[in-house]
Amino acid sequence: MQVVETKSEGLSRAYAMTLPASALEAKMNEKLMAAREEVQMKGFRKGKAPLPLLKKMFGKSLLGEIVQESVDGAIRQHFEETGDRPALQPDVKVTNQDFDEGHDLHLELAYDKLPDIEEPDFSQILLEKPVAEVEDSAVDEALAKLAEGAQTFEPRAEGEALEEGDQLTFDFVGKVDGEAFEGGSAEDFQLVIGSGQFIPGFEPQLVGIKAGETKDVTVTFPEDYQAEHLAGKEAVFTCTAKTVAAPVAAKVDDELAKQFGSDDLEGLKTQVREQLANEYNVASRALVKRKLLDALDETVKFDLPPSLLEVEAQQIAHQLWHEEHPEVQGHNHDAIEPTEEHKTLAARRVRLGLLLAETGSKHEIQVSEQEIMQRIVRQAQQMNVPPQAFFEYVKQNEGAMQQIRAPLFEDKVVDYILELAQVTEVSVSKDELQARLEAMDAEDETASA
Repeated sequence: MQVVETKSEGLSRAYAMTLPASALEAKMNEKLMAAREEVQMKGFRKGKAPLPLLKKMFGKSLLGEIVQESVDGAIRQHFEETGDRPALQPDVKVTNQDFDEGHDLHLELAYDKLPDIEEPDFSQILLEKPVAEVEDSAVDEALAKLAEGAQTFEPRAEGEALEEGDQLTFDFVGKVDGEAFEGGSAEDFQLVIGSGQFIPGFEPQLVGIKAGETKDVTVTFPEDYQAEHLAGKEAVFTCTAKTVAAPVAAKVDDELAKQFGSDDLEGLKTQVREQLANEYNVASRALVKRKLLDALDETVKFDLPPSLLEVEAQQIAHQLWHEEHPEVQGHNHDAIEPTEEHKTLAARRVRLGLLLAETGSKHEIQVSEQEIMQRIVRQAQQMNVPPQAFFEYVKQNEGAMQQIRAPLFEDKVVDYILELAQVTEVSVSKDELQARLEAMDAEDETASA
């Protein structure tokens, strides 16, 4: 095989490759010889058919297979000899389109190779990790919210009017142009005022109504209302109040604890304290991880594969465009050109991704099957789907499996680096911890805007 380098710019490489006709013919003969043992041809004993005759009969059908195997072998040999690692799937083209049996095969191989990455001295990275203790006041605040969420409603005194936050039990009939419409009527419907359960403008008009009273509520359906025959239409709902009930927060006691799976109030407090501690730890780790990635992005520099940058920038631009246009389903839209901001963000992601991947590979950091299963179970619970069915889907879908494995691998590499770095814990209040987390999220939104 003859190989001539035609491009060497940064990480971009291109080669002109020639596979000689003699090598292709040898592979053809090898395959025909292997097949001859099973061929029964009229006039010849089994396995004794002449090679030229077999070639005449089967050569054309074998040629495509031989070319593919030869090309794959040539590319594999090239990467073994050069040590290059392609950033993406190499671009391979046959340059002599009139190629036929007996001719040399001319190829063009082009790719961007992964850079050589020198691992930094992680022990020289200085980081601060904000940590917050779970104070009794935070536990009391969380218990009060649980009690508020477990609130009940008690009827107001006769003649008392409905207020914001009250629960109204009522009948209603909705009409458009004087005609009742399907789905616009109900009896004994319970509505908490301010919950936003009805279309905008409906609930505020009911404030002040008393049990036994009837009131017409006039609203206009939104232009993008899901029922197209009602979109943009004005409707009048005749509402008859039956009962008006005020919210009553549950007491923070043993009975409340039992509603949340604890034996008594002390058990619930312990449960809440552990949950808050876990939330604080998750926030602390997110913040120190960000600081670590910022430090690595600033200090570690190496060339980035142009093709990988282009793909990442396109993905970022496409994702953000769909977030800004949620009404557009699928990808039937004009091409989206990445901005300079998208390209800057792509460069950071590619650089950090390659560094973490190289670090993980060098130190043989792996994600276990047990860790993958645990993540699949948690994700299935969040999606409210059977874990076994979700596992089967992930197992058969390489993209879904990568979405499970990649963040687990990244977290394990980050943990490895954090163990080597100089991390100093700094005590902060829970409010300060939350403020820092919100500031980080806001920075992310600004960077991707």
